Amino acid sequence: MIEINFINQYDDDSNYKVVINDIIEIAYNHLKINKNYIINVILVDNDYIKELNSRFRAINHPTDVLSFENNDMEEELGDVFISFDKVKSQAKSYEHSFNRELAFLTLHGFLHCLGYDHHTKSDEEAMFALQKEIIEKTKYKR
Repeated sequence: MIEINFINQYDDDSNYKVVINDIIEIAYNHLKINKNYIINVILVDNDYIKELNSRFRAINHPTDVLSFENNDMEEELGDVFISFDKVKSQAKSYEHSFNRELAFLTLHGFLHCLGYDHHTKSDEEAMFALQKEIIEKTKYKR
């Protein structure tokens, strides 16, 4: 079972919790994880995520999602920061729904907290194939 802590710094009253719960539970089951975990999902605006991106990645512009894997506490996977501003703009530019973009970014951050990354071409191919496989099992596919 996975426990999701929500922190909404964006102050938007959308149904984000349903989407985030759905995608994380589907991924959790797809990956056949049988350990109890906790993950924190923090919804922020572009200014806040830009600050984090600058501080931790030395990139001085907003990004869509940042994940910080927690290596200190075995049961807590980490923190996933998602820019609601980016969710809205990317959904529009990719011509799909807000919920689809939110699900995709949540899944991407969740997988990073599980240790997946895309630093090498083979890692990227594996992670993106897994993302696609999971998203195809949901109502959030394109």
